[in-house]
Amino acid sequence: MSRREIRAEIKESSEELKEAFIRCCDAIEKRRLQAIWLFSCGKSRAEVREVTAYSTSVLIEIIHRYNQEGLAGLKDKRHNNQGLAPLLNQAEQAQLYQALLKPADNGSLWSGPEVAAWVKQQLGKEIYPQRGWDYLKKLGFSLQRPRPRHVKADETRQAIYKKT
Repeated sequence: MSRREIRAEIKESSEELKEAFIRCCDAIEKRRLQAIWLFSCGKSRAEVREVTAYSTSVLIEIIHRYNQEGLAGLKDKRHNNQGLAPLLNQAEQAQLYQALLKPADNGSLWSGPEVAAWVKQQLGKEIYPQRGWDYLKKLGFSLQRPRPRHVKADETRQAIYKKT
């Protein structure tokens, strides 16, 4: 099996990389800077791997990103990821909140599946029952049904173990 040879095309001096490494506050970016700095000092891939605890494939990726984008390629780009948009926007959440203030359509208390059914019927969006429960919690509502008790439960024996 042949090793993929790739060399870091160092654009900055070793001192500049060391200063950037020392000044850096982000842990991910700092470790990547350390790897490039060590390469600029003439360290081998095995030595850099030993110091940074990066695997060979990750080191190759770091070198590749540095060669293409310079120091900007070493930044942790996950900080800019906003994630997916919420299933319900603010206006739809306000509508759901108003609906949750009243009893459910069947006259009982609201549950995750009932919220999901309401969202599908009123807003035309398909959501899972778990997301219905998540929106109940997000909007400040809590479980209103007592947990079921076993039919053969002995109340007197259970009372012995209850904390007072």
